[in-house]
Amino acid sequence: MTASFTPAPGADWLIRPLTASDVPHLLHIQTLAYGAHFQESASVFSRRLGSAHQCSLGVERPREPGLLAYAAAYWSAPGSITALDGDFVAPPHSTPPVLYLHDISVLPSLAGQGVAHALISQLMQTARTRQVDAMALVAVQGSARFWQRYGFAAAPVADIQQRALASYGPGAVYMTARL
Repeated sequence: MTASFTPAPGADWLIRPLTASDVPHLLHIQTLAYGAHFQESASVFSRRLGSAHQCSLGVERPREPGLLAYAAAYWSAPGSITALDGDFVAPPHSTPPVLYLHDISVLPSLAGQGVAHALISQLMQTARTRQVDAMALVAVQGSARFWQRYGFAAAPVADIQQRALASYGPGAVYMTARL
């Protein structure tokens, strides 16, 4: 994965891998984007970012402290759902992985500037580079239509995964996309 890159001419922000030092900023952005109901713990995010199978990204301005946006993502097993405030579980070696996009949040001040699109595009490219041909996520707060623009569609959920999906509240939809 590229350490950082400028996603568009004239953009004043860069995308880079997330680190454990980003957790306080990440939680702040998450609260602004989703409200208190979707707030996850610092300890869980620290463990997630310490896992070898994560590929999370952050957006920052050069020479300015703090994150502007992030995408929490990792390599997962098809059909596996990470519960709200749950750990990222590595896929078994015997199963081709999917890229699971657990969370994407952008500061309101960057809305409409292509930041989310750049994060999603970078993650899709990372998956393709690793020859991973599918992504998965849970759409919350009525965002399924947004994800459909990227090729995601509602997918069936195994009985064993229903509790994890329910942790996101009513209307949460498990979605997958072929890359």
